[in-house]
Amino acid sequence: MTSQDEADRAPQPPQAPPDEHAELWLAPAELESWMSVVRLITRLPRAIDAQLQRDADLSMVEYMTLAVLSESPRWTLRMSALAEHTSTSLSRLSHLVKRLEGRGYVRREPDPEDGRFTNAVLLPAGMGKLEEAAPGHVALVRHLVVDNLSGERLRRLGRDAEHILGRIDSPAR
Repeated sequence: MTSQDEADRAPQPPQAPPDEHAELWLAPAELESWMSVVRLITRLPRAIDAQLQRDADLSMVEYMTLAVLSESPRWTLRMSALAEHTSTSLSRLSHLVKRLEGRGYVRREPDPEDGRFTNAVLLPAGMGKLEEAAPGHVALVRHLVVDNLSGERLRRLGRDAEHILGRIDSPAR
C-alpha cells in the first residue's frame, strides 16, 4: 500500500455541508444594489405621479397614454399596442381610456383595418392637455434623473434598463 492510499483511507475532518440554499440569498453587495433599484422603481414613479396629479390632474399612466398616442401616426393606436407601450393590462387600460374619454381627451373607435380591434385616438383637447402638462413633467424628469447623471451614465442606465427589459420580455423567462 502506498502512502497515498493510506492518506486516502485516513479519516477526514468533517466538512460543513454545502449550503443548499446559498443561491437563494444575495451577497451583501448584491443586496445593497438591489435595494437601491427597488427604492428607485417604487419611489421615482410615485414622485412623477404626484407631480403630474398636482400640476396637471393626470396620473403618470394617463400622461404616458396621451404621450404614446401623440407619437403614433394619426394620433391613433390599437388598444392592445397601447397597453403594451404603457405597461398596463388591457383591462386597466380600458378603464383608463374610458376616464380619458369622459374628459374629452381621447375616443375609442373600431379599427378600420380589422373591426375585431379597438383603436384609441388622441383628440385635440388631449394633445392640449399633454402640451400643458409636459413642461412640468420634463422639468421634474430632468431634475430627478437627467441632470443627476453624466451623459455617459445616463446612456449606460438606459442600456442597462433595456438589457433587463429584454430579459423580462424574453419568452424563456
